[in-house]
Amino acid sequence: MSTAQERIANNVTVVRQQIADAANRSGRTEDSVTLVAVTKYADAAETRLLVEAGCLVLGESRPQLLWQKAQELADLENIEWHQIGHMQRNKLARTLPIISLFQSVDSERLLQATDEVSAKLNRATDVLLEVNISGDSTKHGFAPSDMSSIVQRLDLYSHISVRGIMGMASLLGGKEQARRDFAALRDLRDSLLNYSETIRELSMGMSGDFDVAIEEGATIVRVGSALFE
Repeated sequence: MSTAQERIANNVTVVRQQIADAANRSGRTEDSVTLVAVTKYADAAETRLLVEAGCLVLGESRPQLLWQKAQELADLENIEWHQIGHMQRNKLARTLPIISLFQSVDSERLLQATDEVSAKLNRATDVLLEVNISGDSTKHGFAPSDMSSIVQRLDLYSHISVRGIMGMASLLGGKEQARRDFAALRDLRDSLLNYSETIRELSMGMSGDFDVAIEEGATIVRVGSALFE
C-alpha cells in the first residue's frame, strides 16, 4: 500500500467513525447518513484512491472538473456523482447525464432550466434546493422565507424531483453558530414536508462541522479536506 493510499484509507476510516459517533449521539445509525466525498482539490488518481477506500458517492463543485474526472474514472463501477457547487445554466446539458443528484439548485431560473434540459434529455433529475440559511451575501441560495411558496409551485416542473434541501453554515461564529444554522435548516425542511413528502434529504455539514450537522439531523454530509489531510 502506497503512502497516499494508506493516508486516504486511514482518513476515510476516521471520518466514518466520526459519522457513526455523531449519528449515535442523535439517536440514529451510521447508515442514515450519506458521506459525499468532495473531490474539489483532488486529482483523478487521488479520487480513485477514495473509491478504493470505499467512498462511492463523489461530489464536485465545478462542472468542468466533474466532466473530466467522470471521464477519467469511467472504468469504475458503482460510483455516483453529485453536483454540489453553483451551476451556470449553459453547463446543464453536459452535467445532468453524469450526476445522480444535483445538490445546488439555488434559484428559480436554475430550477426551471434544469426541468427544461431534463425534458430535452428525456430524463428525470433528482435535486436539492440550496438555501442561504446564514444570510451571507457571498453565498448562493434561496431565502428561507421564500421556500414555502417555491415548494408549492413544484408541480410546474415535470422532469425534476426535489428530494430535500442543502445549505452551509455561517463563515463566522464557529461550531455554535453552525449548530444554530443547521437547526434552522432542519426546522425549515420539517416545515416543507407539509407541502411535499419527498423533501426529506438534508445536506449540510462539511469537514469542519459535519459532526454538528449530523447531531442536528443531516442525512447527507459533504466532506473534502478531512479525507486528504
